[in-house]
Amino acid sequence: MQINPIKWDLHWQILFSLITSAILALLIFPLVNDQWTGLILSIASFGGELFMNALKMMIVPLIVTSVIVGVLQLGSSTKIGSISLKTLLYYTFSGLAAVLIGLLLANLIQPGKVDAQVAQALLGEASNITNNSNLLTKIEGKDSDDLFAIFHRMFPSNIFKAATDNGQLLGIIFFSILFGFFSTKLPDRMRNFQMNFWESSQCTILKITEWVISFAPIGIFGLTLPILYRAPIGELAGTLSIFFLTVLLGLMLHLFVVLSITLKILGGIQPLKHIQAMMPVLLTAFSTASSSSTLPLTIDTVQSKANISKNTSAFTLPLGATINMDGTALYECIVVLFISQLYASINGIDLVLGQQLIVVLLALTTSIGVAGIPSASLVAISIILPAVGLPVEAIGVIWITDRLLDMCRTSVNVFSDTVAAVIIAKSEGETPYKKPNRSIINP
Repeated sequence: MQINPIKWDLHWQILFSLITSAILALLIFPLVNDQWTGLILSIASFGGELFMNALKMMIVPLIVTSVIVGVLQLGSSTKIGSISLKTLLYYTFSGLAAVLIGLLLANLIQPGKVDAQVAQALLGEASNITNNSNLLTKIEGKDSDDLFAIFHRMFPSNIFKAATDNGQLLGIIFFSILFGFFSTKLPDRMRNFQMNFWESSQCTILKITEWVISFAPIGIFGLTLPILYRAPIGELAGTLSIFFLTVLLGLMLHLFVVLSITLKILGGIQPLKHIQAMMPVLLTAFSTASSSSTLPLTIDTVQSKANISKNTSAFTLPLGATINMDGTALYECIVVLFISQLYASINGIDLVLGQQLIVVLLALTTSIGVAGIPSASLVAISIILPAVGLPVEAIGVIWITDRLLDMCRTSVNVFSDTVAAVIIAKSEGETPYKKPNRSIINP
C-alpha cells in the first residue's frame, strides 16, 4: 500500500478518516484547550455539512435519470413486471428475516429486564428527554394512520414539490417508472430521442457524482468528528450497553449470516468478496447515517465494482434506498421489546405473543415507509409503541444511543440493497463480478 493516503483506494481513505476522527475526538481533544477544540469542530462540521448537501443535491437527478433510463432499456412491460416482483419479494423477505432476528435476540437476551429501580430511573429520565423540542418535532402528530401515507407518497399532488423534498423519494421513483414505461410506447423516433436525452443526462449526472464522491474522506471526517466527540461513551458503559450490544449483535447476524448466505445461494457470489467491494459504500453509509445520501456512491460502486448493469442497478437501488430498511426494522423491534421489558421490570406485565407479532408486523411495514434520513426510525417507533399499549414518551430512553446505532443500521440497510442488486442481476441472466471492468460513464 502507498504511504501517501491521497493515492489510496477510496475505502482505505474513508477508513483512515474515520480512525483519525476517532483518535482526535476520544484521545486528543480531551487534552486540548476548549477554544481550539471548538474551532476545529466548527470547521469539521462545516466541511461535513457541505459534503452532505452535495450528496443530497445529486439524489433526485440521479434517481430520475437512472430509473427512466433503466425502464427504457428494459423495454417491455413483461421485463418491468418481472424485475419489480423479484425486487419487492427480496425486500419483503429480507426485512422479515431482520425483524425475526430482532424478536429472537430481544427475548433471549432480555436487555430490559433489570431491577425495578433502574428501570424506573431510565423511564423517568425518558419522560424528561421527551421534552426535547427536536424529539417532539420528530414524533408530533404521528399515529397508525401514517401507514396509509406510504401509498399517498406514491402519488404526490405536485411532482415538482416532491422533487424538492428528499423525504418524498417514493413519489419521484414511481413517477419516473411511469414516465419511462410510457416512453417505450412512443413511436421509434420519439422513443430514440427520449433514450438519447436521458442517457446523456445520466452520464452527466454520474460525472458530477463521481466528482462529489472524491471528497468523501474529507466530508466523512467532518461528519464523524463532532458525533464521536459528543457521544456519551460513559453512559453507554452502563445499563444501556446491553441494549446497544443486542442491537449490534442482531445487525451483525443479519449482515454476516442471513444476507451473506442469501448472496452465496441466490447470487453465487462469495460474501467476503462482495463486502470488500462494497466497503466504500458501507463506510459512507455508516458515516452519513443516510441510505438516500449514500445512494449516488452505491449506484457508482455496484456498477463499477460488481459489474451490475445500469438496467438492474437503476431500478433496484433507488427503490431499495426508499423501502428496504432491514437494519431499521430489526432496530424498531428490539427497541419496542426493550421498552416493554423495562415496564415489565416495574409492573411485571410482559407483552404477550399476540402483541409481539403486532410488533413484528408493524416493524416490517413502518420500516418500508420511513425516509432514508438519520433518525427517521424514531417516527416509526412512535407508531408501534401505542399499538401495543406503551406510551410514546418512553421512546426517549433510547435517545442517547440512537445516533450511533443509526449509523450501524444504515450500513446494513445499504448492504442489503447491494445484495438485492446482485441477486436480481443474476436472476436476469447477468454475471456479477465476472464481466470485464468497464466504465459506468461510457456504456
